[in-house]
Amino acid sequence: QVQLVESGGGLVQAGGSLRLSCEASGRTFSSYGMGWFRQAPGKERAFVAYITWNGDRTNYANSVKGRFTISRDNVKNTVTLQMNSLKPEDTAVYYCAARRSTARLGDYVPSEYSYWGQGTQVTVSS
Repeated sequence: QVQLVESGGGLVQAGGSLRLSCEASGRTFSSYGMGWFRQAPGKERAFVAYITWNGDRTNYANSVKGRFTISRDNVKNTVTLQMNSLKPEDTAVYYCAARRSTARLGDYVPSEYSYWGQGTQVTVSS
């Protein structure tokens, strides 16, 4: 069982930066690949970024590649999403999630994640 709590969201002007954190409870955190997803009003939940359990591989949605960076600290049980050069279209609720160990589909597929945080709002003004 893993419980996830996101923080760091807020209101920022276009071109600005935010750093989201996800703190996990549970001794097995280091065994999970971790992802960030976002959901804008009226839209489906969308993949943002993924990192493997040991951080040796990352994956990003094309829309955020080069602007966002995902990282993790398995000692502190945290996963972080550094967001730079933010755009109004990045406005959404951001969720961190733990990917199931039996996942077969790609790391961008929401149904392959077992545990989800409650989300944190990111609003980018133009």
